Amino acid sequence: MNKQALAVILLILVTIMTIGCGSGSSSSSAARAYSGTASVGDFLSITLDPTAQTITYTNYSNGDSGVIPYTLNSDGTYTLNDPTGNLIAAYEVPNYGLLIQAAKAGPNHATPALITAIQQAPISISSMAGHQYNYMQFRTTAGGLEVGSVATDSQGNITTSSYWPYGEMGMGGPPDPFGSSTFLGSDIQADPSGNFLKLMADPGQYSYIFGTSNGLFAVDTPNGAILGFQKATSPAFDPSYAGTYQAIYYQKNNASTGQGNVETGTPNLGTATLTIGSSGQLTVQNAQGTTLLQATLSPIASASYLYGSASELQDPCYGMFTVRVTNGSYNQDIFATFVGQAVLFSSFTPISSSNYNYLYGVGLK
Repeated sequence: MNKQALAVILLILVTIMTIGCGSGSSSSSAARAYSGTASVGDFLSITLDPTAQTITYTNYSNGDSGVIPYTLNSDGTYTLNDPTGNLIAAYEVPNYGLLIQAAKAGPNHATPALITAIQQAPISISSMAGHQYNYMQFRTTAGGLEVGSVATDSQGNITTSSYWPYGEMGMGGPPDPFGSSTFLGSDIQADPSGNFLKLMADPGQYSYIFGTSNGLFAVDTPNGAILGFQKATSPAFDPSYAGTYQAIYYQKNNASTGQGNVETGTPNLGTATLTIGSSGQLTVQNAQGTTLLQATLSPIASASYLYGSASELQDPCYGMFTVRVTNGSYNQDIFATFVGQAVLFSSFTPISSSNYNYLYGVGLK
């Protein structure tokens, strides 16, 4: 992972200080507008029309667009009838969030990816003070995921702290999977629509920033999707997180990273049911009934291998939870964080000295 690029990307997260509430119609028959980010690094504008039963989208990153009919299934998911075979299935909490499976995303129009979209709302930069978020970065390379925190102090100074499970393997990455930095704000452009901000990441490439007033933000970067939830005020598990979530996940098995940061492996996208017990018991089952994850979560603040010394996470990430499962000589790390009606979850498992499995997804209830 390019740490300098990550620092720039994380910098823009915390400049989202004033995010409008959005108009958000209460009518289930009104068209609903979303901004979305794909784990392969695509930024999308999406409108779901429940009367016409269509999803209309524009992919600003690779130029794709379309109007796609859908059918509503008995479990609340959508089957998308995309003639191009790109967008396959979706799940929505109206005027809150929309999850979509994409089969042909990315600059090559051929990469499977998870699209996470949140209600479109006005956004502007007005202050750099006093905001704290937990985040997960989802991508389709370099081990698939990263977790951490972003915060600004009263003077607008920015502190980031991150954990990259793939970095534990030492396969072309840094000697330490933990990273942190403190720096000032940067130059961000407001889009004329008022619904997102953008920053040039590389020549001809932008990162797009958007969010809502209820503690959600997202950054679409050329390196994947960064999703952030406002931190909790306590490290303890809140029983209000408990419940059943409909989820869409991305999974890659037997992955490895080679020359030029090219990751091989077998990707899979699917729908799942995620259940959270009142004490943090996590179970994720796919549509076929196979259990993908099962564990009891603990606060990162109490995970001594992640937080508590100068070489580890510099923030306790209140509201983010984890568990480490020992599989022979390797450790599987599982993460989850919550806000409102949404959960982010992820898992990374080394299976040899150079190969690994990972899984990540978003659930809505």
